Amino acid sequence: MTTPDTLVVGLVSISDRASTGIYEDKGIPALQEWLGKALTTPWQAETRLIADDRPGIEATLIELVDHCGCHLVLTTGGTGPAPRDLTPEATLAVADKEMPGFGEEMRRISLNFVPTAILSRQVAVIRKQALIVNLPGQPKSIRETLEGVRAADGSVSHVGIFAAIPYCIDLIGGPYAETDPQVIQAFRPKSALRPR
Repeated sequence: MTTPDTLVVGLVSISDRASTGIYEDKGIPALQEWLGKALTTPWQAETRLIADDRPGIEATLIELVDHCGCHLVLTTGGTGPAPRDLTPEATLAVADKEMPGFGEEMRRISLNFVPTAILSRQVAVIRKQALIVNLPGQPKSIRETLEGVRAADGSVSHVGIFAAIPYCIDLIGGPYAETDPQVIQAFRPKSALRPR
């Protein structure tokens, strides 16, 4: 049972092989673990493990937003240049608005680690009351794009995309989500801050 203050997060792992049991899905567990550390306000997950199939991806995103009431949907997988990588196309097809800054920033973060980050085609969109973000497929890359790049001393040298997500959810009518600043500091303008 959710309350109006509970952030409902759809977690979608998109993989032909994982969805048929050929190998174990690592995307959803990585997302659940990271969100469990990052979020300090109530949240619950709606999880889906599906194949790289554009109609199926579109239907899943619509279901999570329109019927499950998700405020945030994070997808993992299917964002490369291979023929079966259709997550960005499916995401754009269900969008009301595109949010290009998220994809640009994820590629910029990942380029700190691998030159092949430029091959990634992640997008983010708004559908109704939800933000949908395509994340990379690898658990390490998921954490890096959400959390950012840390220097050798543990300080953040490049802020991750999740810093902007709680305020985006505020702006589209979702619940006020707070984060553990040791993991990721959510940024809001002073006028949007609420007392703890």
